[in-house]
Amino acid sequence: MILAWGLALSGAAGAASGLIHAKNFQADAHAAAKRQVPILVVFTSPVCSYCDRAKREYLVPMHKDPAYRSRVIIREVTMGATTPLIGFDGAPTTEGAFAAAHKVFMVPTVMVFDTHGVAASEAIVGLLIADYYFGYLEAAIDEGMRKVRGN
Repeated sequence: MILAWGLALSGAAGAASGLIHAKNFQADAHAAAKRQVPILVVFTSPVCSYCDRAKREYLVPMHKDPAYRSRVIIREVTMGATTPLIGFDGAPTTEGAFAAAHKVFMVPTVMVFDTHGVAASEAIVGLLIADYYFGYLEAAIDEGMRKVRGN
């Protein structure tokens, strides 16, 4: 299944246009609370080929798959960027400051948050072993769902 996703979305358009950049985590948290789902944040850099691969082969297909819409909200944050962002607490910040506040120093890093902005699973740092990456993402989403739904 992952191979089909990767082939279907290969090319620059798949990774570049497929994920939604975080703009307002407070609004995302309200939507997540209504849907009872966690928020997955992928921290990236424009010069990171591993980020492009993680997005192209795993995260964009998840984001576009209707089955995942009932399980998770996915957002992207660019490490070091000065793009304005509203944090989970409603305070204005930037993408880079948000990444620094969450001690993200390597990309890609994936973090799953509950509806209050608390980390709901262990961070996935780097692409790790590509054969298992999908499983790592699934486990983090499942852990986030358990915490959001109180299971």
